[in-house]
Formats: sequence, C-alpha cells, structure tokens
Amino acid sequence: MNTPANKRFNFNKKYIYIILGLVAIILLGYVLYSSLSTTKKKPPEIVQSVVTTAVVQKDFPVIIETSGNVVANNIVDIRPQVANVIAKIHIKDGQEVKAGDLLFTLDDRADKANFEKFKALADDAERQYNRAQELAKQNFISQASVETAMANANSARAAANASQVTLSYDYIRSPISGRAGVINVFPGSLVSPSNIVSTTSSITATTSQGAMVTISQLNPINVQFTVPEVHMAGLMQLQKSPEGLIVTVDIGGGITKQGKVYVIDNQIDTVLGSVRVKATLDNSDYSLAPGRFVHVNLQTQIIKDALVVPSQSIISNTLGDLIYTVDAENKTVMNKVKVLNQGNGSAVVTGLKVGDRVVVEGKQNIRPGLKIAEGSARKITEEDSKK
Repeated sequence: MNTPANKRFNFNKKYIYIILGLVAIILLGYVLYSSLSTTKKKPPEIVQSVVTTAVVQKDFPVIIETSGNVVANNIVDIRPQVANVIAKIHIKDGQEVKAGDLLFTLDDRADKANFEKFKALADDAERQYNRAQELAKQNFISQASVETAMANANSARAAANASQVTLSYDYIRSPISGRAGVINVFPGSLVSPSNIVSTTSSITATTSQGAMVTISQLNPINVQFTVPEVHMAGLMQLQKSPEGLIVTVDIGGGITKQGKVYVIDNQIDTVLGSVRVKATLDNSDYSLAPGRFVHVNLQTQIIKDALVVPSQSIISNTLGDLIYTVDAENKTVMNKVKVLNQGNGSAVVTGLKVGDRVVVEGKQNIRPGLKIAEGSARKITEEDSKK
C-alpha cells in the first residue's frame, strides 16, 4: 500500500543516493587530479647564453689622452733694424731657406758712401800713426804725439767699423733654416725698426700688418700639451728610461705620428693643476703646421702584474663597479671590483683572481646564480673591447 509514510521514505532515499553519487564524483576527480599532479614534470631550468673571457695578469701601460697644439721648433719674425726702403726681395712666398741666406736688400747707397768715407779716414789715421812712430824713433817728435796719433787711428777705425755695421743692416739674412711664410712687403716699401710692417689702402687694395716675413723651422716640429700633475713623477721616471717617453699624435684621417718627449716643464700651473710637456716629431712630409690642434696619447707609467679585463665587462651602477664571473658549475656570481685604470678597451681591477671567467657579452640578461652556457659568438678582440 502506498501510504504517505512510504512516499516520504522513498523520497528521502532518492536524495541520499544523489548525494552519495556527487560525493563519489568529487572523490574520483580529486584522485585523478592528484595522480596528474604527481606525474607532471618540473619545468626545465633556464640557461642563458653569454660570452666570457679569462682574467689575465700582465704589465699594463697607463695612457693619457689629451689635446695639444703644434708649435714650430724655431720661429723668427724678420724685421728691419733701420728705417729704409726695400730695394730687392731675394725669396718667394713659402720658399725653403738656410741660415745665412739673403732675404731682403735695402737701399744701401747712403750707408755704403758713409762706410767708404769712414774707411778712408781710418786708413789715413793709420798712416799718420805709422809715420809718427818712425819720427819718434828719430827723435823728431815726442812720445805724446805718437800716442795722440794712435788714439786718432783707433777712433777712426771704430767709426769705420760702426759704419760697416750700419751698412750690414741693409742686407737682411735668415738667422735659421726653415720655410718662409707670406711676404708682407714689396720692393719700394718703406720699413722701419718698429714692430709693425703695415700696408694700408682703401677699397681697391688690402691692409696687412706683421713682420716682413716669418721663417719657421717645420722639420722636426714640436707638439705642446699639458698633463695632470699627479702623473709628473711617473713621467720623470719613464723619461730616464732608454726608450724615453713616446707620444702618439693623431693628425686626422686615421693617420698617426710618433714622437718623443724632450722636455717636461719644471713648474706646475697652480690654476690648472697640470704640467706643460713638449714632444718633437718628424715632419718631413710637412703635414703639420704651427697652431694646429691635435689629439695626443702619452704613456705615463706601467702598472706591473696588473689584473686586466675587457672594459665592457664592467657594470657601473649605484652599488659601484660590478663584474659577473662564472663558477665551476657554470653559474653566475656577482663581484664588486675596484677599477684602477682604463685604456684601449681594457681595465685594471682588483677583487678578482687570475683565470676567473668574466662575462663580456650578454651580461644585461643575467642575474646572480643563473645557469649559463658559453655562446657561439665571435672571439673577443681588442677592437670589440673598445666598443
């Protein structure tokens, strides 16, 4: 009989079966999830490709890069010593001259006449003195007269010599060997002992001021530059070595010249904190001219047994200078280092050991403890280190 009590019993039994079925499904899903989780593989470890190089120990030259200017080995402004008119010019613009070569001839007519007059007076005074000596031997005149004649002869001879010197001023010769610059005067120009030779005109002509001509010795030629005072002691030591102090001068176009320091100034500029240095260079091709600015490289000292790494391996940030090295397990290690000097793409550091593998390329993608692999990149060269 299907009574209300039986109906409630059947209803409750149905729901119990549904609940039991849901619990069974949940249990089955949990078991399947657990089995899948236990059998799932671990993710592979990340391996970063980098390029490394070993720390080497060697003598490291300390190179200073500075700017300098070219100066002539000898330079002379040719100016007259007397006021006169130019009679003849014996050289051309830019001509090579030797010491003693005649450059200019001034109008010498008056000076030559004066010299001849004083020379004649000196010759006559000399004859009078000789005659007085002969008369004194015969006791015709006194010794005082002889002495007076000798004084007159000496005075006349001195006047003749003075007039000869004045005449020599009309022949202007080169005191040094070198190359003449632009000639600023012309035949007929009036020149004087003042420091300025001037040609003034209006619209139809030019105006120039300066020496008659400038003679410059251009081979060899000098380069002058300054070096910080802290390097002065090292410079003095290297200058005493058999090789001396070698400088390399960049004259542009990828062309360099080498020279040798010949003087280090004995005074330090207290304003700039530097010392002046001069070097001499071969200039047989006349590629350098006085006044030109050039780039100069100078070796100031040598650091013995230095630990050298490529400059591009150094990371500089707020923590200081850092370098990544690779340990025996090919994992990266961050090292704090101190940079003592840098130059030509290399750096001298402390805080590492000889043979340590330092990361040169790929350091921007790594962190401490990262597994690395040596990349197939090209071999690190000195040219690469300079980048």
